[in-house]
Amino acid sequence: MPQIKKLLIANRGEIALRIHRACHEMGIKTVAVHSTADADAMHVRLADEAICIGPPSAADSYLNIPNIISAAEISGADAIHPGYGFLSENAQFAEIVELHNILFVGPKPEHIRTMGDKVQAKRTAGALGLPLVPGSDGAISDIAEAKRIAESIGYPVIIKAASGGGGRGMKVVNDPDDLETQMQQAGSEAKAAFGDATVYMEKYLGNPRHIEFQIFGDGEGNAIHLGERDCSLQRRHQKVLEEAPSPIITAEERERMGGIVAKAMADMGYRGAGTIEFLWEAGEFYFIEMNTRLQVEHPVTEMITGLDLVREQIRVAEGHPLTLRQEDVQFRGHAIECRINAEDPRTFAPSPGLVKVYHAPGGMHVRVDSGLYAGYRVPPYYDSMIAKLIVYGTTRQGALRRLRRALEEMVIEGVTTTIPLHRALLDDPEFQEGAYTIKWLEEWLAKQGA
Repeated sequence: MPQIKKLLIANRGEIALRIHRACHEMGIKTVAVHSTADADAMHVRLADEAICIGPPSAADSYLNIPNIISAAEISGADAIHPGYGFLSENAQFAEIVELHNILFVGPKPEHIRTMGDKVQAKRTAGALGLPLVPGSDGAISDIAEAKRIAESIGYPVIIKAASGGGGRGMKVVNDPDDLETQMQQAGSEAKAAFGDATVYMEKYLGNPRHIEFQIFGDGEGNAIHLGERDCSLQRRHQKVLEEAPSPIITAEERERMGGIVAKAMADMGYRGAGTIEFLWEAGEFYFIEMNTRLQVEHPVTEMITGLDLVREQIRVAEGHPLTLRQEDVQFRGHAIECRINAEDPRTFAPSPGLVKVYHAPGGMHVRVDSGLYAGYRVPPYYDSMIAKLIVYGTTRQGALRRLRRALEEMVIEGVTTTIPLHRALLDDPEFQEGAYTIKWLEEWLAKQGA
């Protein structure tokens, strides 16, 4: 059974620092790779070794597979952790890593490839027994076929890109007369964003919640679920705040649906961490996609289960069995995560620049995942998320009170952040009651004049 001695972190920002910390706690040395823009990043400073892999552009650095593999070989790293984003769901990268006799801390390449294609993922999920949104069995290109499917499932329908996400290549169609135009536009957007014009169709759910289940498999036919997260607070399909457990999912629903997803992953022979995402409406779950990687919001699951997901990823990559069996998993309390972005809280315009003052909140059950420090310059080239504030409470109301206090303590000066947005959200009675859906935040922002 291989034992990882040195791990290369093929990522940046808070997730790179998160992986570094887990490695050092396990006695594993780390190699940070970085662009020239990230030379002074916290994870680069703390890693045992650091290697520059290119200029600021992600395409020339964090997405540059030859440079990353070269860095691993130069440093003698025996494993690579891709984090999330960038190459984390690139099956070809996973294959190349393994061809170089380096452990890939993630799923099997074939599972990344299967679940990365939305059409194939839906087909696979259905075969594994996961409930699906009514829609096309696969890709659609013929308008006559599209009209037949739309009429059978009923309008409104949504056209989605088979590759990619983030809201690109997605069009809602309310009227049959608009179907052909919207299909063409979705295909064009998908081609421009992902290099693949393939689209498929689903029934458009009116006002659902976004519920995802964290799963973990050992690659040998054993898998567990670690409960659900509610990620319904979104703006333009980008998550803003997440919590676990969901305020609306019952213990019976959790056990039933968790059992279904765990069995599906066991049958698949899935290895490592993954997330099964659903839309939930009127008591029904509908599979939308699977993310074959660690999620940004994984800390809320860690807080309510006590399991270190990065440590578990590394152990499974080494060939160890899962730390826990399903009957060992216990859910305690409530956790909430705020994504703190370097953006204007009203216009959401990016706000890169020099961090002049930084003070992280502390106290019992308060966690901040961030690579910020006073004097750090937030670069303009990457995602604007600069910190994650996570709190835990024995109850949801207790977690909300702790979150309010932590947000009051948190100080970031020099760049504009979304901290005021999160403070305002906490004051809203509907949010306090957990009475929100995937449309709620955008409607709330419109009322605020944002």
